[in-house]
Amino acid sequence: MDSDSRTPAFRANPWALREYAFLADGERGALLDPNGAVVWLCAPRWHSAAIFSVLIGGDGRYVVCPEDEWRVWGGYYEAGSLIRVSRWVTRDGVVECREALAMPATPDRLVMLRSVRAVRGDARVRLLLDPRPDFGQSAPPPLRWDGGIWSAAAGDLRLRWTGPPDASWVSEGGLHTRLELPEGTERDLVLEIRTAGAGSPTRAADDLDARRLWRATERRWRELVPDCRDVPARGDVQHAYAVLHGMTSSAGGMVAAATTSLPERANEGRNYDYRYAWLRDQSYAGIAAAAHGTYPLLDSAVRFATARVLEDGDALRPAYTVDGGRVPSERSLPLTGYPGGSDRVGNQAARQFQLDTYGEVLQLFAEAARHGRLDDDGRRAIDAAVGAVERNWQRPDAGLWELEPRWWSHSRLSVVVGLRALVRQVPGPSAARWSSLADGILRETRRRCLRPDGAWARAADDPSPDAGLLLPLARGALEANAPSALATRELVREQLTQEGFVYRFRHDDRPLYQAEGAFLLCGFMMALVTASDGEQIAAYRWFERTRSAYGPAGLFAEEYDVIQRQLRGNLPQAFVHALLLEAAVRLGDSGPG
Repeated sequence: MDSDSRTPAFRANPWALREYAFLADGERGALLDPNGAVVWLCAPRWHSAAIFSVLIGGDGRYVVCPEDEWRVWGGYYEAGSLIRVSRWVTRDGVVECREALAMPATPDRLVMLRSVRAVRGDARVRLLLDPRPDFGQSAPPPLRWDGGIWSAAAGDLRLRWTGPPDASWVSEGGLHTRLELPEGTERDLVLEIRTAGAGSPTRAADDLDARRLWRATERRWRELVPDCRDVPARGDVQHAYAVLHGMTSSAGGMVAAATTSLPERANEGRNYDYRYAWLRDQSYAGIAAAAHGTYPLLDSAVRFATARVLEDGDALRPAYTVDGGRVPSERSLPLTGYPGGSDRVGNQAARQFQLDTYGEVLQLFAEAARHGRLDDDGRRAIDAAVGAVERNWQRPDAGLWELEPRWWSHSRLSVVVGLRALVRQVPGPSAARWSSLADGILRETRRRCLRPDGAWARAADDPSPDAGLLLPLARGALEANAPSALATRELVREQLTQEGFVYRFRHDDRPLYQAEGAFLLCGFMMALVTASDGEQIAAYRWFERTRSAYGPAGLFAEEYDVIQRQLRGNLPQAFVHALLLEAAVRLGDSGPG
């Protein structure tokens, strides 16, 4: 093998999660490490097998980095986009690589754009393209120079790459070459991966034209992401919009996260595949966008949720593939896994009954109605979802945290919020029925789940606190300033917070940080409920503390290790970005106090 493949830049060593950057085009996403390696990319879609899977111990990566190993790295996103600029300072100069997944995208074809620049001094840049289909379990397809481009066939996938013609193919290590760029020059690299049925490619000068692809990508991001001058933390809010759009497919579904099997806690077995669309998470994103008055994310969420409710009714699943298909059963892969984790694909939670999913979907439909964006199908979906609630709200369910079936308080209060939102936003003869149903559910939940001290218990058989309850309380499950809401918030603050971060619940008698990381979703929930209680300065404190929990690329994972200051779980986690957006909008509406 070429000795270049053994240099640090080409090794497959993992990094702490906070160090990875993210590229996405709605149909799939990639993770990029500080050495310029694309270490995670599923093709052609989010839930497909990975073709670059070094992240979880497989093979396959795509590297563009300076030859000089004595370097420091950095980078940034161009505002309001997932166009990333990686930057390295070497002994002799500065090298940058601008990179993105081209947009607008289609489900059967992805295009990765990388433009490497010699910013200061002449640049010597190493390139490695090593595609390994099926999570690295299939043999690498040899790339051949043909018609001015490199091309290969790998099962149902077809690859083309506009790299230099003098690259050398090494069967154990991919396609290797280097670029020499004089100061002030740049070189475009275009990688296309498409399905065999996506149509025959035309000339490279046509559909692999880098300048045209960059212009279309830049234009699409400008269309999708609003200015956000009207909200606090403008840069982070714009970035949240970009992440959420990047994770939302043209079919309507938004993946919960781009990755699988990244551990929530080392060696504790909590490693899951989140490359699917959770209706709850997508409702959060749609509701957040509606609060700001921007509609593409709202419309996608409503369209996707409407179709699922009308198709499945009482059998509504909490998660689907982004095109509305069934999530496969969980299985293991024969890979090493990210340190502390394992390798799993598929997700058993998609077969659970989660009552709160109906509640979040009803809240989403109410927001769509408020903005005049609910069509006849959406109104039929409301009727179907309310009917399902009437028939099933007494059943034990797996709840927000997808645990064993129990009578969870959060699930019932979320449904109450959804029904009451419908009464306000969708006037008509059904309003009295919805209001009566909400009152009945709240009355029975209060009887079963309200503690003697006035705070809400986690479940009918569990009096401990649960930070998930903060969201329905913030959204109006109870009357304004209800004593039980204030008591619940105080209980969560006393028992489930550490250094300004919020944990979701106690697993056992261990200190909070030993059981799992702080749950960033809950930190933004705390900001929302505190703001709804009129305590704006305190709400800003919760908001600012929680939004500090990201790495250089501004990406939130599901959890945050408060002691080690590290991200935990799959990356990026869409619902955290969604709640950041909603909290910023709500705080901006109310002012700093």
